[in-house]
Amino acid sequence: MIKNDKPDNIVYSNEHGYNASLLPYATNVGAPVIKADDLAGWKNMGINKVNKEFESKFNELKMQYQDLIEEFQWNELVYNARFSFEPIVGEIYHLYKDADGSDFLSLIGPKEWNKEHIGTFRLNSDKKWIVIDLKSSIL
Repeated sequence: MIKNDKPDNIVYSNEHGYNASLLPYATNVGAPVIKADDLAGWKNMGINKVNKEFESKFNELKMQYQDLIEEFQWNELVYNARFSFEPIVGEIYHLYKDADGSDFLSLIGPKEWNKEHIGTFRLNSDKKWIVIDLKSSIL
């Protein structure tokens, strides 16, 4: 029978001797209880929060992209339309479809004559056509 000359509650190892003060955990009965943190729950909460933020930002960027594409298409439509005057920045113009199917830009409002009105636009200082009113969904 091996004689144990040290009590059970003493921290002693043959390699390191009395090393209770060097250990990363409590070694006596009166020490506070060590509980492992639930990191899996914390990680899952963090992942869910970050994923929602990324999804929100992605949807916001997607909507901005769709708005930009639509704005580009309207500007392309107006710039490709027929007009025989130089548009003035800040003025309102009306886009119509002619009998032959071509588009043309006019100063005349849709209530003043009987043409197929596509939309009303204003030219801004960046030479970009801003949609004011749409009567037809061409895009």
